[in-house]
Amino acid sequence: MLLTERGVSIAPVEDPGAGRGPSWLDDWLSANASEVVAWRRHIHAHPELSRKEFATTELIADVLRSAGLKPRVLPGGTGLVCDVGSGPRCVALRADIDALPVKENTGAPYASTVDGVAHACGHDAHTTILLGAALALASATELPGRVRLVFQPAEEVMPGGALDVLAAGGLDGVERIFGLHCDPRLPVGRIGTRIGAITSASDLLELRLTSPGGHTSRPHLTADLVHALGTVITGLPTLLSRRVDPRSGTVLVWGAVHAGEAANAVPQDGVLRGTLRTGDRDIWAELEPLIKELTGALLAPTGVGFDLHHRRGVPPVVNDRESTMLLRAGIEAALGEDALAGTEQSSGGEDFGWYLEHVPGSFARLGVWNGVEKQRDLHQPGFDLDERALLVGVRVMVHAALASLA
Repeated sequence: MLLTERGVSIAPVEDPGAGRGPSWLDDWLSANASEVVAWRRHIHAHPELSRKEFATTELIADVLRSAGLKPRVLPGGTGLVCDVGSGPRCVALRADIDALPVKENTGAPYASTVDGVAHACGHDAHTTILLGAALALASATELPGRVRLVFQPAEEVMPGGALDVLAAGGLDGVERIFGLHCDPRLPVGRIGTRIGAITSASDLLELRLTSPGGHTSRPHLTADLVHALGTVITGLPTLLSRRVDPRSGTVLVWGAVHAGEAANAVPQDGVLRGTLRTGDRDIWAELEPLIKELTGALLAPTGVGFDLHHRRGVPPVVNDRESTMLLRAGIEAALGEDALAGTEQSSGGEDFGWYLEHVPGSFARLGVWNGVEKQRDLHQPGFDLDERALLVGVRVMVHAALASLA
């Protein structure tokens, strides 16, 4: 279907799990490995931002229909769900499909053709892996139950497209859900798993300050807005660290501050923006009133007015023990015991956590580093991956579903 990208033929890709079965999975990957890579390169070259993934959704639907499956597009027109197999029991596999507002500089022949938009977080790989798993599962003579394929839009915007899936009944009847995310710190063939929290809650803060303004020679006759901004910038993270358990990984970091133009004028307005993260689900529920209380206490002596907008984002992804053990069993069956790796909790956010508020599940990190070149972090313009990881991901997702349904 897409065996070349921009006239560049795709060389055979090594399958690190070849021969580990089941036979239908080996056969499908042997026949379609180049096609899997072609899907990824096409999606990578044509990235779409959150809730604008119309062409990506159409491509996914077309590929699924070609295998005789019946995808259901979400009401917003982007993202879809689709079942493979039959029976009362159902487990879900999830991939996110949106790109980032980042300009790519990889120089790859399949680099983004959309200026200022790129798959710098690996969602092109996630989408491709789930497509491969879908068609491999569809090739099986018989499955022990149903597998729900969740191609989710808008992971990169808060509070996340997972809520769109849930609102559309995308997890109705599902007993467990699994997901993978690219990790450039792990080599290809290694999968990082963790019982408990693997990501953190992530909120956005925007603080707008107001003052009558005035001359910097007479700060006592007005409310010094810039001084007040500085008080909050340094004081709020410090006070917060004394009001929450330090073991929770709660951290407030400012990313933007704007106020004034003239060196000799006290400005009338200013804005401060940042992210607030925590690894503790219970503390996340308490942060909004606490931040408002501390901000008010800091600004009260300054006379500066303020309006605090606290936008709650996503909860932590908390992997339950049983699901993680099933996922580990699937990884071992797909790749062998040496593929299993531990992983730490990240302070990054991931809306997969919304699914785990409804059903148990587990989220793992997929090694995509080739072991030779410099490791480039996610969300960087130069991020790319070793395409052997695509076949690894297909095998892991298939085996995770089989282990859960067994």
